[in-house]
Amino acid sequence: MSEPTQHINLQLDAHRLSMDIPRSDEEAYRRAVKWLNRLYQFYLKNYPSASAEKLWVYVALNAGFRYMSDEREKAIEPIEKKMNDINKLIEQKLC
Repeated sequence: MSEPTQHINLQLDAHRLSMDIPRSDEEAYRRAVKWLNRLYQFYLKNYPSASAEKLWVYVALNAGFRYMSDEREKAIEPIEKKMNDINKLIEQKLC
């Protein structure tokens, strides 16, 4: 059985979005919109002559960079654990 959905309205700068989402994702969508709006305001303040389109490109690049950085960190975590385990084994053998 599929997860229950709900209809929400979101506001990204001047853009109103209306969508159906899984009920369990509502908070994440709302936090994402709040974060994206803050990023947009940051770039608007720092590049006041840039077009709205250009500002959203900066926002998208920033969001993509953060996502890729987080993904890289997640990929490295298991390797670091294995390396720590190997180092402990080496230390035990040497001592």
